[in-house]
Amino acid sequence: FRSEYDGSQDHDMILRLTEEAKNVQHIPKILYYWRSHPQSVAADIGAKTYAIDAAKRAVHDHMRDYYGIEVEVESTRAFPTIFQIKYPITGTPLVSIVIPNKDHVEDLRRCIQSIVNKSTWTNYEIVVVENNSKEQSIFDYYKELEALPQVQVVTYEGEFNYSRINNFGVSKTRGEYLLLLNNDTEVITPDWMEQLLMYAQRKDVGAAGAKLYYGDDTIQHAGVVIGLGAHRSAGHTHYKMPRQHLGYMGRLCYAQDVTAVTGACLMVSRAAYDQVGGLDESFTISLNDVDFCLKLREAGYLNIFTPFAELYHYESKTRGMEEGEKLRRYERECAHFREKWKAQLDAGDP
Repeated sequence: FRSEYDGSQDHDMILRLTEEAKNVQHIPKILYYWRSHPQSVAADIGAKTYAIDAAKRAVHDHMRDYYGIEVEVESTRAFPTIFQIKYPITGTPLVSIVIPNKDHVEDLRRCIQSIVNKSTWTNYEIVVVENNSKEQSIFDYYKELEALPQVQVVTYEGEFNYSRINNFGVSKTRGEYLLLLNNDTEVITPDWMEQLLMYAQRKDVGAAGAKLYYGDDTIQHAGVVIGLGAHRSAGHTHYKMPRQHLGYMGRLCYAQDVTAVTGACLMVSRAAYDQVGGLDESFTISLNDVDFCLKLREAGYLNIFTPFAELYHYESKTRGMEEGEKLRRYERECAHFREKWKAQLDAGDP
C-alpha cells in the first residue's frame, strides 16, 4: 500500500495489480460479507472526503503512469467514488454518420436537426441511405438536405436488408470513424460524439454504444446481454427502467465493457469495421448488431457502453413482435444466431 493514497489505498493497489495481471477473472460466488460500523467510511463516505480525493487521484495517476494519458476524473450521481473519466481525443477525425431511411420524414428531420443544432463535434458528415420511399414529402426533404454541405443522400435499390443498407452506406463515406444511427433517434447530449469517440479511438475498443431512452423517459438501451429474452439470443439490461435510475450497483452511471451494443447508435473505427467484414448480410433485420459486436470481440476488441452519450430512440415500445411472415423471419434469424454463436451462448455472457 502507498500512504499517499490513504483512504483509498485498496483502489490504488487494485489498479496497480491489474497493470501486472494478464488475466482477471470473476468468481460467481459470495466469498465475503461486508460489515460496517456507524462511523465507518462504508456507512457514510461523505464523512471522509479525503477518501474520495484519494480514489480520484489513484485513477488519475494510474492513467498517467501506466497509459501515459492525462484524464479528468469526476464523481457521478450514483456515488462519489463511481467515476466518469474524460479521455482526451487525439486530433479531429472525421466521423461518418450513416442513417438508413424509408419515408418517415418527421423522424428523419428531427434526427438530423438534433445532430446539426446540438452537436459540439463539428467534423462529421451524414450519409442518408434512401431505401424504397413512397411519399413525396421525403423526396422534398431530401432536396432541402442538398443545401447542407455535410449531408448527402444516396439511394440503395433492392428490398430491405438492414445489414446490406448500412454496408452500402458505409461504402459512400470518407470518415475514419463510422457512426451507425437510426432515423428515429434524437440527440440529447451535445458532446455525444466526443463521448463515443473517446472510447472508439482506443486501440482495444471495437464498438461504443450510447444510452437510449424512449419518448416517455424510460430506458431503451444500456447495453446488451447475450442469452437473454424469449428467444434466448440477446436482450437489453435495465430495460424500461426510469431515466434517472442508478442501475444495478450504479451501472447506469459509468462506462463499462458489454458484450454488445445496439446498432441504433453505434460508433466504430473504419479499420475495425473493415477488419471483421462489416455487418453480416445474412441477418437481414435483427441481431445483425449483436452479431457484429461478437465478431469484434472475437477479433480481440472490447465493446463499450457509455451512459454519458444520451439520445432518444422513439421506436414503438408497444409494437411487440409483428405477426405472420415478419415473426417467422425473426425466429429464423434467432435460430441462425444461436447456431452461429452456440459456443458463446453456452458459455454465458462474460
